Amino acid sequence: MKRSAIAKFACAVALAAVCGSALVSCAGNTADASDENVDIYDTSEGVAATVNGTEIGEKAVTTYIQNFRTQGALEDDNDWGQWLVDNDYTVDDIRSQVIDYYASQQLLRQAAEENGVTANADDVNSQIETMRSYYNSDEEWDEALKSVGMTEASYRSTLELSILENGLKEKVATVTEPSDEDMLQYAQMYASAYDGAKKSSHILFASDDEVTAQEVLDKINAGELDFAEAAKEYSQDTGSAEDGGNVGWDKMTSFVDEYQTALDGLEKDQVSGLVTSSYGIHIIKCTDVFTAPEEVTSLDQIPTEFVDSIKSSLEEQSREESFSEWYQNYKDSADIQINDKPEGLPYDIDLSGFTKTETDEGTTEDGTDTSADDATAEDGSDASADEASTDEAASEENTEEAAEGDAASDESTDESSDPATQQPQEVTTE
Repeated sequence: MKRSAIAKFACAVALAAVCGSALVSCAGNTADASDENVDIYDTSEGVAATVNGTEIGEKAVTTYIQNFRTQGALEDDNDWGQWLVDNDYTVDDIRSQVIDYYASQQLLRQAAEENGVTANADDVNSQIETMRSYYNSDEEWDEALKSVGMTEASYRSTLELSILENGLKEKVATVTEPSDEDMLQYAQMYASAYDGAKKSSHILFASDDEVTAQEVLDKINAGELDFAEAAKEYSQDTGSAEDGGNVGWDKMTSFVDEYQTALDGLEKDQVSGLVTSSYGIHIIKCTDVFTAPEEVTSLDQIPTEFVDSIKSSLEEQSREESFSEWYQNYKDSADIQINDKPEGLPYDIDLSGFTKTETDEGTTEDGTDTSADDATAEDGSDASADEASTDEAASEENTEEAAEGDAASDESTDESSDPATQQPQEVTTE
């Protein structure tokens, strides 16, 4: 499960900037086609583009595309040409997207420097060490990275960009306070998703301290000891103990299986028996159960934790929209010059002899869903290329979503969660 989660996490971060472009979605390839050993400023094979005077070398663009061909089993020119035609791309389209990818990275770095935003090496090292700690050996860690086409060096570079982008977002993006009307509308849309949610508290004991755990449980059941006071006195989970053992709602946090199974069997105010998990021995109390009303007419009908979550979501949406607008304006004002494609590039082939091979509607002969691969907006502009950096701005959110796919059954996605929940899979960069 750990290896699966790191794979999802690394993919989400590494590919955020090019998600939807030809080099990722069309081939169905999830590995990073770039090579961290390639210097994008190496102009020994020509200059592909300049970004505010900074040159991007043609060599990096070629290497990216050639690596992609290798990973996609498209090294043969016939296979490469057929793939391009089947997915409605030209060689110029591919080159343009890769240039835009590198140009967007350069713009991000320039914008960060202009705004005094830096990526602290200690922060990067800390996040790498946190992720590595989920593996039993360096070999397992390296294999997990390799499975998604990354090395620790490329992973480090990706984290640095993510930190820069998050820091830049904090500097330039604004957050609009959501109105009560917007929050109510959101609550009306999603209240049913919280139906049946259970809020709980727990007291955590060491795995070898069953005698004490049983004594405390007996006193609680006899009415001799208040649950919340017992949590403060006995619980090994210091994060929740001071709040009477409160660990929140299960629809907002993914608990370990043993904990969730025990909670599922409790009604409001009921206390479990001793529940053993990888974290130790739990005594669990269900403190509340939410039943969604047929119609939400007031935020007072929703638990405050859900209201707070709705507010945070709307604020984050506002921040993303603000940053996207800021970045687009920054990009529009940038001096970006893309040079003509030089002769003799290894991926540049004549497509005149190829015809598109259609099978079922919306798919090519190789089964690729071309309708999902369309990287252009309705107005015909290259949406994925124009928004490469702003897509990368969402890398943290994408990361969380990717990790949460496994978290729903096995892992917690809340780094601040107590030992009742499992270790978080993702590393955030805030």
